[in-house]
Order: sequence, then structure tokens, then C-alpha cells
Amino acid sequence: MSKVRAINLVLPEIEVHLAGSSIDGQLVLNLRSTLVDPVVKVELVGRGFLRWLEEDNPDLDYHKSTACTNEAVYVSKTKNFPIKDGCLDSGVYTFDFHFSFPPRIPSTFTSKIGCISYFVQGTCCSRQMVLAKEERCLLMQGTAGDHRRRVKDKASLVVETRKDVLYFCCFVHGSVILRISLEKNIFCPGETIIFVTDIANRTCKYVRKVVFAVHCIVLYSGFSSRGEQRSLEDRSEVTRLESQTDTAPFETMRITSALVLPKPMPLTSTLKESKIMAFRYELVGTSDLLCTTSTIVGRVPIIIAATSEHFSVEQNTMTLHENEGDMSKETSLHRNISEIDPGAIASRSMQ
Repeated sequence: MSKVRAINLVLPEIEVHLAGSSIDGQLVLNLRSTLVDPVVKVELVGRGFLRWLEEDNPDLDYHKSTACTNEAVYVSKTKNFPIKDGCLDSGVYTFDFHFSFPPRIPSTFTSKIGCISYFVQGTCCSRQMVLAKEERCLLMQGTAGDHRRRVKDKASLVVETRKDVLYFCCFVHGSVILRISLEKNIFCPGETIIFVTDIANRTCKYVRKVVFAVHCIVLYSGFSSRGEQRSLEDRSEVTRLESQTDTAPFETMRITSALVLPKPMPLTSTLKESKIMAFRYELVGTSDLLCTTSTIVGRVPIIIAATSEHFSVEQNTMTLHENEGDMSKETSLHRNISEIDPGAIASRSMQ
């Protein structure tokens, strides 16, 4: 029978912790009998890990996969509690602890390929044997990023896409234009994205539904078993909304929609910031066109930053002309693309 009756971590009722903040808690130890030379400690740990499989050599006659992995440690702190006279009698003991989170750590994140997790762990050991242990996971919201310069241009963000459609055995053709407008493209975790969508239906069919979603695009950086650096980009939905439009033939409809961002969520970042993962986001509007195999998709790049106090971005204006039904493209930029900030505003007009 263990000498430890129970071990409990008492933490503040904070749903999401912010990077750079602190946490105060208690470790409560209930002993059934006397412990000699015990080690009682609390650890704060934050780490990231990723793993995926990819084909080793596609030219081989047989299938062989190699695992690409990587890991990072964002925080590792330990509080060892001194034991008076090196002995603890039976009874209940309370140990207070305090930890400060580093200011530049990424948010909690989980996917099928990788994760970033934080936890507090309390342990009681005796003679190098673990007698009792409890672990509590923490939700962490990052607050740092490259998007903190003063905003000079607060122009709205507009993306317009056009899809040419053939139906009725290709004897009839038309087009659908999808325009998505936002007042800004910088948002905070937990904030509501409000946007306006204009649908111009120039076909003989109804446009019944448009699905809106915020996509998180993650670039993973790992190493193969031979030490070769590999990368993988993966896309997943953060939140989605289905809007019934029923836009009649040769009519135009305007709808206003709202998507609520979760909290916590990773900030828009680079590999240099999060070490093993880079994050970016898009607001995507998708509609399947009836009686055709065509799908119209509009993508709006958005930036996820911490709070209005933690970010401000210099935004520039960019205009693109593109037609999905035509391979020719005309591009007009107000400044060289190489000079455009990652948070630049893009205004597309598909003609």
C-alpha cells in the first residue's frame, strides 16, 4: 500500500492563460504514513512535437515509408519544496508555488500531425521511486508575433472571384461571381469575423448555398531518420458556417455573415517564432454549382494576432485580376510584390 493517500494540484480557475502571465497554485499532499527524505516538486512544462510519414523513394518497386519528426521545448521550470528535518509525518501538507510563463511562447495546438501542449505536474518521490503524481493540462494563448507595427492604411479587404460554367451538355454557359468584403484582415482569438458576401449569378440555375470557413494552414518542419530536413503543409478548418442563399438566375444577392474564432488559437507566425510549425489563415467561401461539376472558391488571407494592445500591422493595397475560366492573368500591383508586408491588404477583381 502506498504511503501517499492522495496528491492534488489546486490551480486558479482560468480558462485560458496568456503568454507572459503567471500562475499561482498549491500542491496538496495527503500522507498515510511517515516519509523519510521525500522529494516533493512541481514542474511547469511546455513542448511541441510533430510526426508524419512520407514515401521514402517513389522510384522503388516496393513501398517504404520514413517518419519525419521534430520537437521543441518552450518552457521547463521546476519548484522543489524543502522538507524540514528531511521527514514528513502522516497528515495533509500544502505547498504553494508560483510560475511565470515566458512572453514569446506559442498557443496550445493539436492536429493529426503535431501538437503544442502545456501542463503542470506535481510529484512525490522517495528513494528515487515515484509514489504519487498528478498532471493538469493548461490552455495557453500566445501573444507575440511579427504583426505589431503601427497601422498606416486601414483600407478594407475585398476578394472577388469568378467561375465560368458550362451546363446542358455544354450548349449553355454562364458565370458566377463571388465577392467577399471585410473591414479589416487582422483579428484576435475569440473575436467575431463579420463579412459581407455578394453573389452575382449569371447562369440559369440557382446558387443554393455558400459554405464559409476559416482555414488554418500549418507548415511543419521536421527531420527524417537520416537527418534530412523535410517540410509538410497541412490545411484544417478552424470554424465554419453554411449559408442558404437561393440566389435566383441572373440575380445578385448580398448576405452578411459572422464567424466566431475559438480561443486559444495559434497566431499567424513563422518557423523562426514557433520553431517547428508556422501558421497562417484564410477565410474561404465555397459554393457548388447545381447541374455542373464546377465549384467556386474565394479565399481571403487574414491575420490572427493576440489583442489590440499586442499588435498593429502596416497594411498595403494590392489589386489582382484573374479569371478562373481563362489561363491568361493580368496582374497590377501598387508596389513590387517583394516589398509587400505579409499582412498586406489584397483586393482582387476577377474579370
